[in-house]
Amino acid sequence: MTSSASLNAAIAAHRFGLGEADLGVVGSDARGWLAAQIGRADAPRGDGLLDTRAALAHVAAEREKRQLARNPPPGMTAEQILGGHYREVTIADVRSRLATAALTTRPFAERLQWFWANHFTVSLAKGSTRGLAGAFERDAIRPHLFGRFETLLVASTTHPAMLRYLDNVQSAGPHSRVVALESRRAARREETPRVTGINENLAREVLELHTLGAEAARAGVYTQADVTSFAAVLTGWRVGQDMAWSGADAFDANWHEPGTKTVLGRSYGEGPDALKQVLHDLARHPTTARFVATKLARHFVADEPPSRLVERLSAVYLQRDGDLPAVYRALVDSDEAWHAAPAKLKTPEEFVVSTARLLGAGDRMFVRAEVANPAAPIGALGQRILGAPSPAGWSDRADDWLGPDAVWKRVEWATRVAERAGRVVDARRLAEQSLGPLVGNETAQQLDRAADGAQALALLLLAPEFQRR
Repeated sequence: MTSSASLNAAIAAHRFGLGEADLGVVGSDARGWLAAQIGRADAPRGDGLLDTRAALAHVAAEREKRQLARNPPPGMTAEQILGGHYREVTIADVRSRLATAALTTRPFAERLQWFWANHFTVSLAKGSTRGLAGAFERDAIRPHLFGRFETLLVASTTHPAMLRYLDNVQSAGPHSRVVALESRRAARREETPRVTGINENLAREVLELHTLGAEAARAGVYTQADVTSFAAVLTGWRVGQDMAWSGADAFDANWHEPGTKTVLGRSYGEGPDALKQVLHDLARHPTTARFVATKLARHFVADEPPSRLVERLSAVYLQRDGDLPAVYRALVDSDEAWHAAPAKLKTPEEFVVSTARLLGAGDRMFVRAEVANPAAPIGALGQRILGAPSPAGWSDRADDWLGPDAVWKRVEWATRVAERAGRVVDARRLAEQSLGPLVGNETAQQLDRAADGAQALALLLLAPEFQRR
């Protein structure tokens, strides 16, 4: 390859992809390599993976266990009955996510899967999502990576994991049948009603995190009244532990607020179709286009993305009715995305997975029988797989991953890996094959002067050229 083709191959492999051990995989047409991945992602790897229906059945089984735990059989404790109910499912989900990323031959598509799963975060940090987070990524995100944003938005908003994560299962219209019934029951018993009204969490996060963005609220694009009205539209969309699900029966009319609602100046009727209409309009809003374009540009190009790039991606989004492949192609075709200097810092998950790919380790790091918790190294570096700390997901800015303790943990992990693998790989040759012209003179000199293979590999893993993308 020419020097310019080699540089583009390195940028494609590491900035757009998940890292490669050999840039020959990319070839001389880096943009063509990326474009060929637009349209299909790999099927998730692994055993023991539950689809949404099976995951809900597993959640329902926990409820039965909890009832049994209130009066445990002789010789058993409640902890023994409940212990580890979700452990195998969670480990299977984590292993699948990491193994799929480590082995994929379509790393750009897999990075997009990570991006959108973080954009529409569902987290195990909240107990109501236990057993469902992996199914959410597989059923609500992965199948819709290469369709229209609206389809992805509807699938994520109405998935049981999202409805439970953001408490919409507890949201009832103040004038709904279930509230009226509960009020009468409570009055007879002289108790406080258990079901009282609307929960705004999902409505707020769809507007603030998934479509228009927080800046839109400060700019007056939407108000608290819009949040409240949208929450009323969302009432009835719920899946409890005792409810089946097929993708179409997540709506319970007994919990729905009757009457017309107004969101962003438009009126919507009652019933399940109203939500699809609101999401349809949100997906086509110019502010949503800019918000999505900004997040994509921030993820792939820079923490403070070039304004011209954002404007270009936003324009394509609107012109193509939110067609995501068209936006991805515009991103790949943009000169701003191909600056040589790596600008983005890898998150812990990106660091560990790209190390596995660099070393040609495949999925061995994550699926070996002796690896009880495949996500432990990433968790030790500060990122819990499937467990983002809030609905905002994991930060996409370098400053949030560069604390002294976080950096030191990267050093410790890289050193341990290098001690095991440094004796069997040539870090200097690996740097040349994987990073090519991205390797600067200072890093090259450090690798040449390393005392042994382990030190050389540790220096490579901790080099700015590998830590950033």
